[in-house]
Amino acid sequence: MARLDPHSYNDDTQPQTDALDWQARVDFGAKRLEAEATLHFRAPAPKGPLDLDTRDLELGGVFDLTGGPLPFVLHPPDPVLGARLEIALPAGARGVRIRYRTAPQASALQWLDPGQTAGGKEPFLFSQCQAIHARSVIPLQDTPRLRIRYQAQLKVPARLKAVMAAAWLKREVAGDEATEHFQMPQPIPPYLFAFAVGELVSRELGPRSRVYAEPSLVEAAAHEFAQVDQMIAAAEQLFGPYDWDRFDILTMPPSFPYGGMENPRLTFLTPTIITGDRSLVNVVAHELAHSWTGNLVSNANAEHFWLNEGFTVFAERRILEVLEGKEVAALHAALGRRSLDEAVARFSQQPELTRLRTTLAGIDPDEAYSQVPYEKGYLLLATLEEAVGREAFARFLRAYLGAFRFQSITTDDFLGLCERELPGALARVDAAAWIDGPGVPANAPVARSARLEQIDQLGGAIATPAQAAGWNVAQWQLYLDSVTRPVSLEAAAELDARFHLTASNNPEVLVDWLALAASAGYAPAVPRIEEVLGKVGRMKYLRPLYEALAKQPATRARARAAFERFKAGYHPIARQVVEGVLSRAGA
Repeated sequence: MARLDPHSYNDDTQPQTDALDWQARVDFGAKRLEAEATLHFRAPAPKGPLDLDTRDLELGGVFDLTGGPLPFVLHPPDPVLGARLEIALPAGARGVRIRYRTAPQASALQWLDPGQTAGGKEPFLFSQCQAIHARSVIPLQDTPRLRIRYQAQLKVPARLKAVMAAAWLKREVAGDEATEHFQMPQPIPPYLFAFAVGELVSRELGPRSRVYAEPSLVEAAAHEFAQVDQMIAAAEQLFGPYDWDRFDILTMPPSFPYGGMENPRLTFLTPTIITGDRSLVNVVAHELAHSWTGNLVSNANAEHFWLNEGFTVFAERRILEVLEGKEVAALHAALGRRSLDEAVARFSQQPELTRLRTTLAGIDPDEAYSQVPYEKGYLLLATLEEAVGREAFARFLRAYLGAFRFQSITTDDFLGLCERELPGALARVDAAAWIDGPGVPANAPVARSARLEQIDQLGGAIATPAQAAGWNVAQWQLYLDSVTRPVSLEAAAELDARFHLTASNNPEVLVDWLALAASAGYAPAVPRIEEVLGKVGRMKYLRPLYEALAKQPATRARARAAFERFKAGYHPIARQVVEGVLSRAGA
């Protein structure tokens, strides 16, 4: 008898859920889901308890599959795990049915008023269940080690459309409500359960892909993501057949907290990557790569998160190399190393969180989230590839995806397969230091390219327009990071005068510049920072901009004031992150 996931009440001796039937009615007025979840077990249950994960759910009753009531206890909530729902099962039970409703503050759901959407006319709802937020939507065994198939029915206002990370079956309209039916035939970890409701239209991108967005965004999104079928073909050449039937995209409202979320069959993408020039579509490559590394082979719990993200960054850069060349892939690797170094520095007082295999009992996975599993994981795989050669490592990657297909695994599973497929390679690269040691080992490979050398040769000096001619987004980011610190007010003003950076419309360049300019006390940057904070909810941008304002005594109060003004438009996860930034800065 054991709990194999520190973030779930699931006990490995209890029945395991095989499939979910879910029905929910979306109530925008109350900001609740009125729902019923039926859990079907893999085998008949022995008499005894079933522990499910819940968070802020209001229960209406628990029943067997024939409708008979079952005894249950909803235990007091834990601040990280939520409340344990303990159900007394009779011997031979094949499942349970639970009626409930979600709370308006459900951590997985964001309810947007019309004014918070791109169109400004209709409300919008979306879910974000990673890492352990599915329990705020459904009472279930909320651990990635237990994959489930599901069927779902979503009842929504008839004027709106529901989409789901599943196969769409049909839409039935009755009066002013419509019921959308979906099915997910492949088993998924619960954090990939995803849906959205809003004023949505779509455009076809290719035989296996379409993009959904609000009407005012759909044409721009279709243009930006037009090459997705080319990406799918490149990925299949590298990693094998695509196992999810479709790769559709949902362009999210600006408050979406991530760059993307790899929900199978319906990837969620931030609108901040719609720049008109397809310069940020590496985010699409990352989410597509998850179709193999993360969705097909998942980490068994958050302590092995690097198996999802490290492999996916590696796969993403392979796709970019095929589509855009080795120089571009090297630039992204250099950017990744920059973000890794920043993450390691941020966790200087918690070096244990810079290991790949972590110990997270009692720690909220959202609090431990960083670029470490992404970029340190990537570097470990790149180090292994250097040690054994690209051809041998490509064979190993195919073997890995085949051996663990539709499974959730631990670091030890990876290590065992690696030792069998690449004997001695782990010892040659000192994999133990990578996996269980803090920081970045000295044998980490260094990205190299001619474009990187051009930036290095500037030595942090202010570039001339001739030197910066033709730079892409990644080069600008690397250059801004290289500018000699501390930056003087005069240098910041000169950079802006030469390159009009405060007026940039590319968010990657703009945010890096604004954080740099704020550190120099460059006053024209501050209103632009506040403008960005009021328009986007992506944590990648919120964190550095709030940090930049909060670090300076002259703008610390403005950081807090901006948060109070804009936080209603941020996702609950993003609000939690920003509040932490401001509290640590004394704002």
